[in-house]
Amino acid sequence: MTIHKEGYKTLAIGLIIFAVINILSFHFISPHLPWLSWIIFVGTLGVFLFLISFFRVPNRQLTVDNNSIVCPADGKVVVIEEIVDVEYFKDKRIQLSVFMSPANVHQNRNPISGEVVYNKYHKGKYLVAWHPKSSTENERHSVVIKNNKGEILVKQIAGALAKRIVNYLNVGQKVEQSAEMGFIKFGSRVDLILPVGTKINVALNEVVQGGVTVLATW
Repeated sequence: MTIHKEGYKTLAIGLIIFAVINILSFHFISPHLPWLSWIIFVGTLGVFLFLISFFRVPNRQLTVDNNSIVCPADGKVVVIEEIVDVEYFKDKRIQLSVFMSPANVHQNRNPISGEVVYNKYHKGKYLVAWHPKSSTENERHSVVIKNNKGEILVKQIAGALAKRIVNYLNVGQKVEQSAEMGFIKFGSRVDLILPVGTKINVALNEVVQGGVTVLATW
């Protein structure tokens, strides 16, 4: 396991706050209420360990298969339905959404290999990530990747807690399946907009892993 680069600044600040709180606690509180100082220490340590966990990048055997559409994020499948895409395709598509809790790995990965043909950031609301309108009304970053099998729209969507979406892709860039696409801080969701007729390999409420689980096949 490693720590994602997006976490370096947050963890540095967190470590400083953890150290200052506990130095002050053991200096001023411990002589009179030592048990309270230990409670503060355990509580602040728990918060700092959570931050480390949030920015973790586990070592995995990643899936690379041209016939497969790989999960872009860790989490749980919360939507599988036919929609009319109003952003890019302007026709009927299948939407598959993965909800990411604060406890999940938050690195996002490319579902397929190909060329980035569309990349757009949208300002928006911060509805809870499982809200039906979060896909179209929340702050989000949309990317379309195209290869010889077709095109897939991927949406990184902010939620009530997630206020920072990071996307590393650019139009014209060639990308590899399961390689890093971006990062969302503190829980949200990722939508895949797939062609109608795509074979879906997962079910609602199924727990999935980014870069590993095959969500669908062409």
